[in-house]
Amino acid sequence: MCSPALDPAGDPREDAQVAELTGLLRDSAGGDRLDGWPTDMRILVRRENIEHGTQLSLFEQLNGYRYQVTATATRGGQVQRLEARHRVHARVEGFIRNGKATGLARWPSASFAINTAWVTAAAIAIDLLCWTRLLPLDGPLAKAEPHTLRYRLLHAAARLVSHSRKLILRIPETWPWAQEFADAFNRVLAIP
Repeated sequence: MCSPALDPAGDPREDAQVAELTGLLRDSAGGDRLDGWPTDMRILVRRENIEHGTQLSLFEQLNGYRYQVTATATRGGQVQRLEARHRVHARVEGFIRNGKATGLARWPSASFAINTAWVTAAAIAIDLLCWTRLLPLDGPLAKAEPHTLRYRLLHAAARLVSHSRKLILRIPETWPWAQEFADAFNRVLAIP
């Protein structure tokens, strides 16, 4: 029996459902498929509509849904709340991915001191990107991955010039994200 999935605020979502499969797997026709696993383990599944443009597996193409399975040892609790809690905790994967994209994927040296400095610089870069998404950016760029921000904003051939005691940002008119860059710059200048 599927129930509507919950968003992080606890409100039901129309485009996703959750169900518990533990009983089905324990009492299946082929025997206990969870034999050898902890007895208090619960299996939850979430199915959600597929967003346009998502790369699909063959099963997803045939079925029309994306499935995500979660195993938990939490004994009590409503399936919807357990699945929502898992999704909030799963955000750490995005932070790990961002860390790898900003320099933590490879160590530059065999020296501990050099690697310590590298990790410190990468942590500063990660913090700056987080603050950049939080303060001056809005819309899709506020949720963009580091490689997208690097391509659209950090690689811009913009110049900051001073004229009559004013800072002027000069961006090539042909740059596709010139307006987003200018808006972000103006928001930074407006910070007290």
